[in-house]
Amino acid sequence: MLGYLAGSKVGAWCYNLFHHKTIAILTFLVGFYYKVPALQLSGIILFAHSSMDRALGYGLKYSDAFNHTHLGLIGKNK
Repeated sequence: MLGYLAGSKVGAWCYNLFHHKTIAILTFLVGFYYKVPALQLSGIILFAHSSMDRALGYGLKYSDAFNHTHLGLIGKNK
């Protein structure tokens, strides 16, 4: 969310980076390989969080507006 202070394009890029499931899986795998439980837990939490977002209808963001996602519009002003 802090990325949106720099504008919607930067905000969408940051949001999408941290809500991409591949990043979550890679974080877990790096933690598993190097035996770092904090990274493993972080990967699991990132994956669960992004999965819950998708289940609730919050998708990856487009750079034009926060409420414009790949799953459709979100919020009061649909």
